[in-house]
Amino acid sequence: MNRSLKKYFPVFLLPTLLAFVISFVIPFAVGIYLSFCEFKVITKTEFVGFSNYIEAFTNSDFVNALWFTVKFTAVSVITVNILAFTFAMMLTRGLKGTNFYRTVLFMPNLIGGIVLGYIWQMIINGILYPFQQTLYSSADYGFWGMVILTNWQLVGYMMIIYIAAIQNIPGNMIEAAKVDGASSVQILRNVTVPMVSPAFTICLFLTLTNSFKMFDQNLALTAGQPGKETAMLALDIFNTFYSRIGYAGVGQAKAVVFFIIVALIAGTQLWLSRRKYEAEV
Repeated sequence: MNRSLKKYFPVFLLPTLLAFVISFVIPFAVGIYLSFCEFKVITKTEFVGFSNYIEAFTNSDFVNALWFTVKFTAVSVITVNILAFTFAMMLTRGLKGTNFYRTVLFMPNLIGGIVLGYIWQMIINGILYPFQQTLYSSADYGFWGMVILTNWQLVGYMMIIYIAAIQNIPGNMIEAAKVDGASSVQILRNVTVPMVSPAFTICLFLTLTNSFKMFDQNLALTAGQPGKETAMLALDIFNTFYSRIGYAGVGQAKAVVFFIIVALIAGTQLWLSRRKYEAEV
């Protein structure tokens, strides 16, 4: 068996490795190089050092987009996971119609981000119209519109993960806690939450990265209006890159900074979660 694995391992590995190098590693390396260049025309660049990065951080639009993204991500991570865990607890109680409710809550995750953005744009503008307001009237409307859209899309998906974790809790642990006189709150705090901690790690990671990288929903819902106040990082990078040829290098520098930020946040979150889990074990 080992001989067969060693013999055919390159046959199965090399095509995948080659595709990964061509589609990710090479474009990523070229992107980093281009972030240090100024585009004279589409096919001609000039190396300019760190000037693109300086331009990116001295650009108020990028700083505002970063701050807006951080605020939005913080609120979304909290609300999505609280709602998802709450629904998961409710739908593991053996209620009538549980499968129907799970399906209904999960379905928004199957709808594309652009479609979701336009759907919620019409809904929210319809609610605000009698008050002579729209999503573009205030950045607050755009912010909370994005939060509502994100919750509607992600809660069902995260709920499924929490349901799977809750259903894997041994029934005898719950019964033993009840026999010992533990209340529902004590069972939740001392049994359920610790047992589903790996699911919390997964869901926090997914909501954190998805919220930080959000683009199509932001483009469809507000397009950064009013005055780019609701533009998130991905949308700001897109607008910078395609605004004019001279700014393509600045957009590429923003993209590299964006990648570093997401990688650091996700890596730190995973490290802290794993450290806490190992300490508990």
